[in-house]
Amino acid sequence: MGAYIGIDLGTTFCAISVLDDTGRPTIVNIPDKKIAPDGNIISSCVLFQKDKAIIGDQARRALQLHRKAFGRFKRDMGTSKTYKLDGKEVTPFDLSTIVLSELKKIAEEQLGDIEKAVITIPANFANEARDQTLSAAKKAGLDVDYIIDEPTAAALCYAFDNKVELHGNYVIYDLGGGTFDVSIIKVNGQNIEVLSSSGIAQLGGDDFDKELITLVMEKFKEETGKEPELDENGSWDLYNLSVAETDKKSLSKRAKCIAGGDDGIEDEIIEIKRADFEKRISTLLAQTEMLCESTLDEAGLTVNEIEDIILVGGSTRIPAVKASIERVFKKEPIIGGNVDEMVALGAALYAALKSDKQGLNSMQKASLKQIKVADVANHCFGTIALSYNEITKQEEYQNVIMINKNTKLPVKKVEDMATVHNGQTSLKLTVTQSTSPETDPKFVKIIWEGTMDMPPNRPEGQPIRITYSYDENQLMHCVFEDVNSGKSEEAEVNLDTDKLEDSAIDKFLVD
Repeated sequence: MGAYIGIDLGTTFCAISVLDDTGRPTIVNIPDKKIAPDGNIISSCVLFQKDKAIIGDQARRALQLHRKAFGRFKRDMGTSKTYKLDGKEVTPFDLSTIVLSELKKIAEEQLGDIEKAVITIPANFANEARDQTLSAAKKAGLDVDYIIDEPTAAALCYAFDNKVELHGNYVIYDLGGGTFDVSIIKVNGQNIEVLSSSGIAQLGGDDFDKELITLVMEKFKEETGKEPELDENGSWDLYNLSVAETDKKSLSKRAKCIAGGDDGIEDEIIEIKRADFEKRISTLLAQTEMLCESTLDEAGLTVNEIEDIILVGGSTRIPAVKASIERVFKKEPIIGGNVDEMVALGAALYAALKSDKQGLNSMQKASLKQIKVADVANHCFGTIALSYNEITKQEEYQNVIMINKNTKLPVKKVEDMATVHNGQTSLKLTVTQSTSPETDPKFVKIIWEGTMDMPPNRPEGQPIRITYSYDENQLMHCVFEDVNSGKSEEAEVNLDTDKLEDSAIDKFLVD
């Protein structure tokens, strides 16, 4: 039997993990320092050179200077975003597949055969992004049955690794390079129940870096009288995202720094104060604070009922982030482990937990015996139907919620509806997604739509049964059934990887 691995496919960094022989999750070492200088985490970047694709640190260093280098594409998963490459186009799906292919290769070199893998995703990922992540993993050759939300994985790692048995409500505050997630969990020993979970797809360290670049550009103009010269993509080569990230880390340790390092920018000494940087990112932090408060409300808890706030993600090292957390929860957050590795470690535990256990030794089986995880839906799902509006006192199309946000998974819900016209021969079918139980169709996202033909010459009121099944991967399966005729239509929300068209990944080899 092969190994069961966990993969944290992050916006800025990735990591691979596995249970060691004693039953503890551990990060898989990467011996190639060109890929991972510290041997543990890999930059989520891809550099194309001729007919090869290179990932990791070399690609990260080329990111701002090379048009054939790509990073932070995880933020665009599930969208129609494309990137230009030698007159062709590559997608976030293509780039994620390349990274996952290399991670699989590294894991096999260190561990041998890989039996199963679990991939982590942000809690706020929409269905399309979840589908594409799962599809990319399978196209990369990984046998993946489960994906897991990043805060849930971190919670699993924290509860497993804690030397004192935990009981009570905890907050998992996950602020990485590209996304922000917050989850409220209830822990009873090694049993974990997610009470509520929310996130922001486009908020992370990357956005802090961009704010720092804007701040430095303003100070450069103010102190030198020169306009920063931008390239055709609107970037300032003298002070790019990589340089800004280094200065951001410096400001986390000291009250001020010289922009661009000790030599400055073009020999100009531009001093950046931490206080100025914190002012620039204050509106971003305000968004995280509002989300924390709403997630706490959704869990039905007050700050006094929270035991601890556990930090996850590299951006939690910023002092202003910790101060923001204290403002919301009225207590200092704690570091439960390596903030860059907790998600991957939790994924390894989940991979082994969900396995058939045949490839595990007795110590590994014993360490997993008491672990239980109950996750929740991170969006509301419904369908659009003609309904009676209590406010307007008339029938109109409304979004009917089938599964509410924070419903425990897996779940199956059945709703009986009916046709509304005599002689009705077709139904327009929809599956909707929203962040709250929204009834107005204008404010929901249609993630699937279709039609169903029905027999003619029937009176109104023919029963239509709708069934929504929501699995542990937070993927939807819906069935619309005309009860009397037995005819039905199914909504397959997840992508069928066997039917995906060949993409740019097939044209490159991973170096």
